[in-house]
Amino acid sequence: MNKFFILIILVSFDLFTKNIVFNYIDLYNFIPIFFFLELTHIHNFGISFGLFSGIISSWVLIIIGLLVVIFIYYLMINSNDLLEKWGLFIIISGALSNIFDRMINGYVIDFIYFHLYQFYWPAFNFADIYITIGILMIIFNMIYKFKFFRK
Repeated sequence: MNKFFILIILVSFDLFTKNIVFNYIDLYNFIPIFFFLELTHIHNFGISFGLFSGIISSWVLIIIGLLVVIFIYYLMINSNDLLEKWGLFIIISGALSNIFDRMINGYVIDFIYFHLYQFYWPAFNFADIYITIGILMIIFNMIYKFKFFRK
């Protein structure tokens, strides 16, 4: 399957879910799904976990994000490892989706909220999941290579 088609599907799904949240869940409202999971509607004006929120303008974050995507794309096209290429591609998909969201709204919509008793994880979205999966793929690949070459 063409990578561009996969990119369009991943970005569209993330933006679609964010649009549903924007239109059907009130800002800062929490909807329980399971005892450990809620859906919410949060506007993230910063980067991961809301860092630098209100300190750095959204356009600066967009430009930095695009520069990072260009660098990751450079790494992807120069990689000789298939798993690493796919991991970088999935990271790019998530990053572009959050960049598009920030370009459209001036912030990123986060809506998946995990917690267990007094332990809370900051809200996130599907683009963040894509980025995490891509990073895990690359880490797994590095560990596998490290173990393979040590024998």
